[in-house]
Amino acid sequence: MNNLKFLLVFSIFLLSLTTSFAQKGTIKGTIQTSDDKAAEGVSVSIKGINKNTIADNNGSFELKNVPAGTHTLVVTLVGYDDLNQEVTVTAGEVTTTDLKLTLSNTELNQVVVLSNKSAFKTNRISSSLRLQSAIIEIPQNIQVITGKLIQDQQIYDMLEGVTRNVSGATRVEHWDNYANITMRGSQVAAFRNGMNVSTTWGPLTEDMSMVERIEFVKGPAGFMLANGNPSGFYNVVTKKPSGRTKGEANFALGSFDMYRGALDFDGKLSKDGKLLYRINAMGQMKGSHRDFDYNNRFSIAPVLKYLIDDQTSLTLEYTYQFSQVLAIGSNYLFSNKGYADLPKSFTNAEPNFDPTNMNDQSILAIFEHKLSDNWKFTGQAAYFNFKQEGMSMWPQYPGFDSGNDNILHRGVSIWDVLGIAKTGQFFVNGEEKTGSVTHKILGGLDMSDKLNYHDWSQTFALNGYDVNGNIVPFDIYNPTHGNVPANKLPVFDRSKDIRERGVQYRNGYNAFYLQDELGFFDNSLRVTLAGRYTTLKTSNAYSGSYKDSKFTPRLGVSYSLDKNTSAYFVRDESFNENYGTDWLGNSFDPQTGTNLEFGFKRDWMNGKWNSTFAVYQITNKNILTADPDHSTGGIQYMRQSGEQKVKGFEADIRGEIVKNLDVVINYAFTEAKVTKDTDQSLVGTQVAGTSRHVQNTWLNYKMDQGALNGLGLSIGYQYQIDRSPWFVSDSDETALPDYFRLDGGVTYQKGKMTYNVIVNNILDEYLYSGGKYDPGYFYWQAEPGTNVRLSVSYKF
Repeated sequence: MNNLKFLLVFSIFLLSLTTSFAQKGTIKGTIQTSDDKAAEGVSVSIKGINKNTIADNNGSFELKNVPAGTHTLVVTLVGYDDLNQEVTVTAGEVTTTDLKLTLSNTELNQVVVLSNKSAFKTNRISSSLRLQSAIIEIPQNIQVITGKLIQDQQIYDMLEGVTRNVSGATRVEHWDNYANITMRGSQVAAFRNGMNVSTTWGPLTEDMSMVERIEFVKGPAGFMLANGNPSGFYNVVTKKPSGRTKGEANFALGSFDMYRGALDFDGKLSKDGKLLYRINAMGQMKGSHRDFDYNNRFSIAPVLKYLIDDQTSLTLEYTYQFSQVLAIGSNYLFSNKGYADLPKSFTNAEPNFDPTNMNDQSILAIFEHKLSDNWKFTGQAAYFNFKQEGMSMWPQYPGFDSGNDNILHRGVSIWDVLGIAKTGQFFVNGEEKTGSVTHKILGGLDMSDKLNYHDWSQTFALNGYDVNGNIVPFDIYNPTHGNVPANKLPVFDRSKDIRERGVQYRNGYNAFYLQDELGFFDNSLRVTLAGRYTTLKTSNAYSGSYKDSKFTPRLGVSYSLDKNTSAYFVRDESFNENYGTDWLGNSFDPQTGTNLEFGFKRDWMNGKWNSTFAVYQITNKNILTADPDHSTGGIQYMRQSGEQKVKGFEADIRGEIVKNLDVVINYAFTEAKVTKDTDQSLVGTQVAGTSRHVQNTWLNYKMDQGALNGLGLSIGYQYQIDRSPWFVSDSDETALPDYFRLDGGVTYQKGKMTYNVIVNNILDEYLYSGGKYDPGYFYWQAEPGTNVRLSVSYKF
């Protein structure tokens, strides 16, 4: 009987499947922009059903298994009017339609080029990188993480899984607000909308609710943006108005009592479409895998854009972010015996700590004006204000009892921060032709002034007490919490403004740059000649001020073997400030770097997916490392170690490799060595915070037909081998173990609704990063074990 039921059900299934396919057809065609060029990478979807595809590099597209009947094709490209085209599909036949987009009056409004809605791949960089070429033509390794991919992976800030999508990028450690990301042998600089926002500790890392995309630029790129590190930088591009009336609501909940909501409104404020707006708002309450810990946040980012005329636009953007956490540093664990000998949930903190509050505000103004059909002027200025008021935790010297590895001496101190940054950028870019040679010219002026105050001067011992008022030692293997009464908690003196009680650091620069990309043989060969003259200015409370200048040239060559394949070479230099002072209070000399790089780029299947392969060598000088000779009493000083050399190979693959299967696959080999140091024992050791091998994979398969139409499955991992701790000694005992993290998820899209479940650290591995601290104890940060997030999104 059961066999008969099975055969009956199976027969009905086959019949319905056959009928389903018999009643379907195919739509194919090409899309052109208003200037008769192929609309590469454009998203093409069918209104009302879960069918979409991406046009290839020729603007060609194909949609298979479309139900018979009349449908509406929807084509969207920023800078162009939305196109809705009715198409009639006949069962078993191919319907051909050719489409052409009309230029929108909001063309000048775009700060970021959104070439498609593909989850993993895009062909263009944002205009905040200032270049006018497609990624395949630029002589540099640039990897773009799209907003769609960020949303699919349920990444909420830079402290989470962003780095898995870029070869060789790893997150070393963080202080609840600041993402410490290492790539190509050193920490990369943090940029926002083309502006370097990096300081000693801050500002608050961006919440992903306001982020359109993240662009990782490998190697020096001072010609392109403000000063950046020799290893590269990441550029967070915030959401701007699109000129379309639309919105999205997203709600999520997850492990550790996480509750989150985000809203995105996009539209027009005037009937003539000249005044546009975009508002992103987010609120989050999130606990932690650590006892008593939490991270509560909210943000709002309104943007106004006014199209003054067909040639001129003005953008005003305000961003406010608030974060409330437990004591800074409470996410660290400490032991005399070695790494990972305490539970992931362990904490040195107390439940009655006052919270640490962080407020991050910024104002951005962008003025764009078309000087002619070929030339454009852009001026942008920003003001950043970061305030932190709270407490930090770290063991009191010497950390543990002499001869007793169980008893930790806990210490707390005030940690208040005020960071004020002002940035101005003015540049022109355009195209000209001299004979058969084309010129893409970029020239401009960069200015920045960063003023920071830090107060960590008030330090106290943190002790627990018994009922008789006697001090109870803190045993890390048998901890007692909740025995620090309120009257025994430290009271910090904030009667003076932080400008009076804090230590002041000031860094600034101004720079002029000029670049010409010369195109030969119908632009098949591109030669980039560029130079930048930078003046750095630094002052602090101890050593006064200094000024230093340097000219950094750039040579790049890119050659197109065919329309989908290019090879490149680049030689570039960097010159940027070293923050902080040494043990004598003297400012550090500027950091310099030289990069030599060869690369190969290819678009496969005419643009469905692409690959980048690169080999490079970077020589860094005046690099800051730990100074154990003068780090006593629990104070960690830095020094300029001399020289480091980094050699490596990178491979990045992203896009739709077969129908409905999108991938991000990357690998990086990094050989980073100390080549000169005042401490000879460190010469030849691996550079702090680097991993010799890093391999990432993320796969996403989405179904677009049958009963499972709209269902998507994701799986991915990150694997790191030969990891070096943040601070390096010549002892093997500080080496970190290999790192393997497996994540996966399920999505379901039905009409305007999307449901997404992500499971992180599926194998429940004990994952951490850390190092060995003077006077000899180990410290590390443990990641959460298996945890789950569920999000629901509605587009309107």
